[in-house]
Amino acid sequence: MPDAKQPRNGGQILVQALLRNAVDTIYCVPGESYLPVLDALHDATSIRTFVTRHEGAASNMADAYGKLTGRPGICFVTRGPGATHASNGVHTARQDSTPMILFIGQIESAFKGREAFQEVDYVQMFGGLAKWATEIDSIERIPEVVSKAFSIAMSGRPGPVVVALPEQILFGSAAVADAQPVRIARASPDSASLTSLRSLLAAAKQPLVIVGGTGWDADSSDALRRFIQANDLPVAASFRRQDLFDNRDRHYVGQLGLGTSPKLLERVRTSDLLVVIGSRLSETVSQGYTLIESPTPQQPMIHVHPDPQELNRVYHSRLPILSSLREFAHAAAAMEPVVSSAWKTWTSEARADYLEHSTPPLAHPQLAGVHMGAVVAHLNEVLPDDAVITNGAGNYTVWVHRFYRYRQPATELAPTNGAMGYGLPAAIAAKLHAPHRTVVCFAGDGCFMMYPQELATAMQYNAPIVVIVVNNGMLATIRMHQEREYPGRVSATGLANPDFIALAKSFGAHAERVERSEDFPAAFQRAQEAGVAALIELRVDPRQITPQARLD
Repeated sequence: MPDAKQPRNGGQILVQALLRNAVDTIYCVPGESYLPVLDALHDATSIRTFVTRHEGAASNMADAYGKLTGRPGICFVTRGPGATHASNGVHTARQDSTPMILFIGQIESAFKGREAFQEVDYVQMFGGLAKWATEIDSIERIPEVVSKAFSIAMSGRPGPVVVALPEQILFGSAAVADAQPVRIARASPDSASLTSLRSLLAAAKQPLVIVGGTGWDADSSDALRRFIQANDLPVAASFRRQDLFDNRDRHYVGQLGLGTSPKLLERVRTSDLLVVIGSRLSETVSQGYTLIESPTPQQPMIHVHPDPQELNRVYHSRLPILSSLREFAHAAAAMEPVVSSAWKTWTSEARADYLEHSTPPLAHPQLAGVHMGAVVAHLNEVLPDDAVITNGAGNYTVWVHRFYRYRQPATELAPTNGAMGYGLPAAIAAKLHAPHRTVVCFAGDGCFMMYPQELATAMQYNAPIVVIVVNNGMLATIRMHQEREYPGRVSATGLANPDFIALAKSFGAHAERVERSEDFPAAFQRAQEAGVAALIELRVDPRQITPQARLD
């Protein structure tokens, strides 16, 4: 460990600050703008450095790491184009409330304002996108700024922080004392709030819990389960947060997002008490702020959130509770249960509706190719409970979200901001973080082609993921909207795809094409046994636009 009393360059000081904050993984695309950091990482053997083939993939991998661990995912990119590419992951981390820190090499400060080579004002660029964006102005402040970055990324509502690193700061030298590791303060629910919660619950006849947000772990999810079961409450997951509660539990009643059951939507409308834990009730969850109206919902609402700036920002709740989700879950689990039979039938009927909606129908006889419902049903049967499912954006995700039943936390990696291309980098990050876990990536043909080159990253670092490419030859989500708004006027949504099998094999990956549903189980088993990254292309009927809708 370097001696803080001896002069060190900025890269060494920065890497030591990362080590002190327990950083064990970095994702990057190297650049000359942060060479001192790369050199310092040579000696930091406890940090694994993964080089991706695109900065967008690196930032998405950092977001996935943050989702899996609750600790900031760390990403390094070079100035200018490197930073603009990486902004994709910053936007995802912001809307998904994921802790992340993006470090960007910056031009020498003396050159600023002249449009120097790759010059960008990152504070201005990321000011409205990141939770905090800053540029270090002196080498002595590196430990201070890094500590603040960790604190902001993990406090309250987690999110991304962007730190620009001017060239003279990294290449300069100084004797700088290291800062202590960051400790995060966690809010807890006060006794009066818990008493009010119990009173509102006791008066309800049709309560509904909506769980979401970040900051959960296995322990807090288990405490949530105890609270739900003790009070016999129905619980719905917010968009792409289905892994927060075991979908096999009789209290789980579905997800609020894309492809939501109409019966669940009606239950939200007729509920006489919404207990919202962690979720922001975003546009997707609230069906455009109509299912749950802003600013004053029709349903009485208890809103639990770890960030005071989120409470009453969009919705005026009957009872706002400022608390970390972990602390609230444990306090709620310890609360004396409400003994009531008022909602027993309400809960059981909601569960029955979910089981009906989440059971894949038989394949339509007039549709050719692979039936996506059969694929997801097979994975439901064969995947272990801790398997990680990743995806990006597209209509193909509706099958996954509707029919796959998640069992454990940190098993669903999916962007709530609807970012295409997220699934493949996220899957690689998950497999590198937990090599013993099965990791399956779903991607549409358009979604996969955002970052197909990251198969090289999976091969380089021995990440044997399984990528399922759903190929219907078009950007199906946009085509669906076109057919609704401008019937018969197809424009800019057709795709001329490469040979996905040949492409995957060119990287050294295992690859197969499946054209019939009955051939998928054997193909998936071969992919798992291949020992390397594997790609399975599913040829699906382009008319099957969603589980319930066809183009014709």
